[in-house]
Amino acid sequence: MVAAAILYARGWFQLHAEPEHKNPVWEPTLFVSGLFLVWAALESPMAAMDHQFLTIHMAKHLLLMTVAPALILLASPVTTIALGLPKQFVTGFLLPVLRWSVVRRLGRFFAKPIVCWLAATGVLIGWHIPDIFTLALRSPVVHSIEHFSFIFAGFLFWWPVLQPWPAMAFQSRWLVLLYLFLATLPCDILSAYLTFCDRVVYTNYLSMPRATTISVLRDQEFAGALMWTCVTIVYLVPASILTVRLLAPDNRTRPPDNS
Repeated sequence: MVAAAILYARGWFQLHAEPEHKNPVWEPTLFVSGLFLVWAALESPMAAMDHQFLTIHMAKHLLLMTVAPALILLASPVTTIALGLPKQFVTGFLLPVLRWSVVRRLGRFFAKPIVCWLAATGVLIGWHIPDIFTLALRSPVVHSIEHFSFIFAGFLFWWPVLQPWPAMAFQSRWLVLLYLFLATLPCDILSAYLTFCDRVVYTNYLSMPRATTISVLRDQEFAGALMWTCVTIVYLVPASILTVRLLAPDNRTRPPDNS
């Protein structure tokens, strides 16, 4: 993460030095904030408590998959980091690799909105299956794979929505609203199940030492409510902004001058 921040800063200052490429000053703040949230989910004291509380575990998932990738992609990371890399590495290795037909086909495949949606939904549902969830808690290797898959799926999910270069744009921006709405459905189902279920879904937490008097079942209810609330708010923000833009009158259309 430190290396990514250094490369991003190097590329951003190069862009900012060119008069015709004045990147917004808030982009580095978004990028660093996204990296900080990844660190908070993986390495902060909070991260060590996910074996005791499902709510903490859910907060980590939300940071890695929902919040941090959105902040990072809003900072235009692809072009900026590419400029921050050594030119010899870009021209001698990176660009030739990106020109490979296999790499280009994979890029087009993973950039498709349906693939992005299915990947994010599959990762979300798959890792919350009780047996797989318990395996991730018990195995550090599987737990690391889980974290990586959440981050990767988060970038894929937000790619068609935020459309950083070189994302494939929707044919109609109205489809982005449908995309976001459909994305809330699996989250709503899972969070509602955790919130209103009258039994402990992840029984592994029953044998874990707890630092508070909150019961495992109540902790599960908190986790479901956190997911429900966070996903609704985070997805509602871009949907509201996009709706306002789509419904706003075209400023380029002016009434005829009758003078």
